[in-house]
Amino acid sequence: MSKFIIGTDIGGTTVKLGLFTKEGQLVHKWEIRTDRSDGGERVPQDIATTVKEMLGLRHIDIKDVIGMGVGVPGPVKSDGTVMKCANLGWGIFNVGDRMKGLTGINCTALNDANAAALGEMWMGTAKGFKNLVFVTLGTGVGGGIIIDGKVISGTHGGGGEIGHILVEPDEEDVCGCGCKGHLEQYASATGLCRVTRKLIKEGKLKTKLNPEIMSAKIVFDAAKGGDELAKEAVEIMCRYLAQAFSGIAATVDPEVFLIGGGVSKAGSIITDTVKKYYVPQNMNVLKNPAFELATLGNDAGIFGAAYSALDAFGA
Repeated sequence: MSKFIIGTDIGGTTVKLGLFTKEGQLVHKWEIRTDRSDGGERVPQDIATTVKEMLGLRHIDIKDVIGMGVGVPGPVKSDGTVMKCANLGWGIFNVGDRMKGLTGINCTALNDANAAALGEMWMGTAKGFKNLVFVTLGTGVGGGIIIDGKVISGTHGGGGEIGHILVEPDEEDVCGCGCKGHLEQYASATGLCRVTRKLIKEGKLKTKLNPEIMSAKIVFDAAKGGDELAKEAVEIMCRYLAQAFSGIAATVDPEVFLIGGGVSKAGSIITDTVKKYYVPQNMNVLKNPAFELATLGNDAGIFGAAYSALDAFGA
């Protein structure tokens, strides 16, 4: 009889789920609405309900499910305990234990960016690598660090919070976390637009960009087209990314830096420019990690969540 694993990725709007074989084949993918009312109280039960319904429709015995992994948009300790999750309204509780109680399936829980990193290692661009740094560039900047095939979650589940590395101590604007000068303020989609508007306001560089009509895609497209100011905005973004990557490299010495998230759709302009700034500022043994773009897209989270369950319960 075939054995299956389930990957779950909880987002602020939808919960994405995937049914996988233990070899990593995605058999079925679906999603449900994330009910954030009453502090997200019903989310675990909603997930349990849809999982049981799916297994019933596919005539899969629960005994043939190796385990389930759940990616959560917030800090998660290595034992599956969520250390509060503002996006859902959750307090502190063990998600793995809660889901096992509701489904009867062994369950792991981890941060969603860490799950995406595992997904890329298992079946994505980083397949074959065991030491990698994954950074997601979207509305914010998230990340996951994997060493010897294991996610670094840290004491309080804050391992891999790459977006909140300090890169500019003289910054006056405040990051979404309440601090100042963090990478997210320069390398996220909103950060790139913020920097671009500042450059426009300074008026020192030529541009056709309109500060009232702005997106990361618009900036990147303009940079590729030769717009002087857009090119400088991208250089600033990638220079700060390289600075953060250099500090990480000196700590964990990864084989590859993997860039994902919506902003990564800009393509090689990001990896090439980051590498240009990264190489000169690192000692010889750290100069040559690979710089790659992620390939699993929005499915990375369900792949990685499933892999975490396979890794925990598959033996």
